[in-house]
Amino acid sequence: MTVKVEIYSSPFCGYCARAKGLLSRKGVDYVDLDVTADSSLRGVMIARSGGRTSVPQIFIGDRHIGGCDDLHALDAAGGLDPLLAAASS
Repeated sequence: MTVKVEIYSSPFCGYCARAKGLLSRKGVDYVDLDVTADSSLRGVMIARSGGRTSVPQIFIGDRHIGGCDDLHALDAAGGLDPLLAAASS
């Protein structure tokens, strides 16, 4: 079963670029959901993330990872690769 990786983002967001860069370096395909191009996505993002309004908001499957710092912290703790292995299988 393939797990979907989604990132709610906006253009010119440094944190979004940093999070996408980490996922790309790990060879993971992800769905980039631009909340500025489609304003309805912002409401979906806020609901899914438990009220967080900043971008990026990252999801692996149904699991809310959080923002860029959360993603990098998860990686540093060794917890990201197992989730991504499931995502890319």
